[in-house]
Amino acid sequence: MTAPLLELRDVHTSYGAIQALRGISLVVNPGETVAVIGANGAGKTTTLMTICGILRAGAGEVRFDGASIARTPPHEIVDRGLSQVPEGRHIFPRLTVLENLEMGAYLVRSRAEIDSSLESVFALFPILAERRRQPGGTLSGGEQQMLALGRALMTSPRLLLLDEPSLGLAPLIVRDVFRTIAELRERGTTILLVEQNAHQALSIADRAYVMETGTITKEGPGRELLGDPAIRAAYLGE
Repeated sequence: MTAPLLELRDVHTSYGAIQALRGISLVVNPGETVAVIGANGAGKTTTLMTICGILRAGAGEVRFDGASIARTPPHEIVDRGLSQVPEGRHIFPRLTVLENLEMGAYLVRSRAEIDSSLESVFALFPILAERRRQPGGTLSGGEQQMLALGRALMTSPRLLLLDEPSLGLAPLIVRDVFRTIAELRERGTTILLVEQNAHQALSIADRAYVMETGTITKEGPGRELLGDPAIRAAYLGE
């Protein structure tokens, strides 16, 4: 069997005296799209921040490609091939679209590689190519989400972390965002998706985990969980 690309084992993370993660374990295998769903405050974003090294796990293991990254600085984690699209996008509003994308490649040393990544991003998001000289802050919410995703792809990551990519977007734009995620999945990109939109997330995921108050309460194939009456009642309003 293929070894996991990402593995969390009994991870605990706290904000001071407040314990946000209470012994979670999850696995992402190469080429998979794995979703983590749950209500606001369940610990989904904390999980991603712990993986990225922005927060330190108080206990447990975080392993990427077989090596522990629990004490690795965030920039070194990015250099190993892990990239995140944060909740709220966090683009640089005064920089142009092109400058935002190039910021995503700050660890890439080859200009040829940067240019190749730009071509790939512009092929995925033609609107960004059209607006490459436009300040990022003047883009619509959906275009800013494309820019944040494009910026994360500039390092050709081995694992892409997506934190609430549909947050605050109109339904038609949400559909476009998930269409893009599906295209990345078909290209073989390994994705860990955190999302409150359970229907969209479970529809696209190979496997999924359900989080409640800092713990994993259920896991299984995305389509199987989508048909689970308890999941439908709790997260789909049915």
